Amino acid sequence: MDKDAVKIGPFDVVLTHTRGVRLLALIAAAPLFLAAQDTPPPAAPAAVWHYGGFADGAYLYDTNTPTNHIYRFRSTTAYVDEPVLDMAAGYVRKDATEASPWGMEFTLQAGKDSEAFGYSATAPNLAGSRWLRHLGPTDVSYLAPVGKGLTVQAGIFNSLIGYESLYAKDNFTYSRAWSGDNTPYLMMGVNVSYPFTPKLTGTAYVINGYSHLANPNSVPTSGGQVAYKASDHTTLKETVLYGPQQADAALEFWRFFSDSIGEWKTDRFTAALEYQVGEEKVAAPGTPRAFWTAATMPLHWSPRGHWSFTVRPEIAWDRNGQWTGTPQTLKAITESVDYRIPYHAANVILRMEHRYDSSLGAGAGFYYDGYNPLLGTPSLRPSHNLFAAGVIVMIEGSHK
Repeated sequence: MDKDAVKIGPFDVVLTHTRGVRLLALIAAAPLFLAAQDTPPPAAPAAVWHYGGFADGAYLYDTNTPTNHIYRFRSTTAYVDEPVLDMAAGYVRKDATEASPWGMEFTLQAGKDSEAFGYSATAPNLAGSRWLRHLGPTDVSYLAPVGKGLTVQAGIFNSLIGYESLYAKDNFTYSRAWSGDNTPYLMMGVNVSYPFTPKLTGTAYVINGYSHLANPNSVPTSGGQVAYKASDHTTLKETVLYGPQQADAALEFWRFFSDSIGEWKTDRFTAALEYQVGEEKVAAPGTPRAFWTAATMPLHWSPRGHWSFTVRPEIAWDRNGQWTGTPQTLKAITESVDYRIPYHAANVILRMEHRYDSSLGAGAGFYYDGYNPLLGTPSLRPSHNLFAAGVIVMIEGSHK
C-alpha cells in the first residue's frame, strides 16, 4: 500500500491512502503537537560570578648585593636581598553573555609591585595615582546585540599590549621580561571588540595614555588589535598604539608603538615570540627620534604531574632612554621551575628561578654593594645574576 509523510508541528506522521487510517493518525498526533506548542523554551543560563584572591611573595638574591636593595629599571620585582610581598589582591568578576549582557570586574590590590608599575620614566604622575595604583582590572562591560556580538568595556582593563601579565600567577616566570616592564600592564579608557569570524577578532581602544598612571598631557591615545586563531594550537596578534606621551602634544611628537605576538600552544608545550618596536620624536633640542625595540621568546614545558619548566631569552634596546629612563641595551635569560600543589579551591605554586641580566650604555648598569647615594654618581656594574624563590597562593570560586 502507498504511504505519504505529513508534517504536523515538529512531527512527521506517516499516513496510508486509507482515509480512516489517515484520520486516526491525525487524531493521535494532535496531543503531541499541542504539547510541543506548549513546551516553554529552555531557561537562559544563570549569570555566573567569579571571585577569588591571590598573593605572591619572594626572596630575590642579587649577586651584586646592592646596598639600596633596588633592582634597577624595574616596575615589578624591584626589590632584592630581602623577603618581599610583591602582590596581594582580591577580585570579583561577572562576564558579559547573551543571556546576561552586562559584565563587570573589580580588583583591589596591594604590595610592592603596585607601587611602581603604571608610571612613566619621563612623564609626571596622574592626579590620584596613589590610590588608583591599588586598582587592578576594574571596569564595566556590555555585550550589545549587534551582529555576532559587540563587546564594549570601560574602566581599567588588562592591556592589549604585551604577552605577560602584571600578576606572577598568570606568567611562566616570577620576574617579567624587560618588554613587559616597559609596556602597559593595564589600560584606562574604553575598548570595543567584535568577532568577525570564529577565528578573527578585532578590537579598537581609546585610553588616557601609554602608562595609565602618568599624565604627560590631556590628549588621549588610541589604537587597535587584530587577533587571529590560525589553528587549534596557533594564535597571532598584532596591536598598535598611537598618541602623545610628552608634555608637547603636537602631532610630530606622537608615539607609534607596535606589538606582534605569535604563540603555539598544546597541553604540555607553549612556545611564543613577541616583537616590539616603538618610536617618537622627542621635544628637546635637536628633536632626536627616540627608538625602542625588544624581542622575547618564552619556551614552557608542563610534563605529567605538578612540574613545569620555562626558559625565556630576551633583548631590548632603548636608544634614547624614553622607555627606561637611560639609553641602553638590555639582555637577559631566565630559567624557571614550578611545582604546583592543588587543594580544593586553592592552588599553591612554588617557583624557583635564575636570571642573568646585562645592561650596556652610557649611565646603564645595575647597582652593587659599593653604591652610596650620598656620592651623587652611583657605582654600577653592567651585569648581575638573580636567584629567586617565590610562593604564589591562589583561591578561586564561582557562584550562579
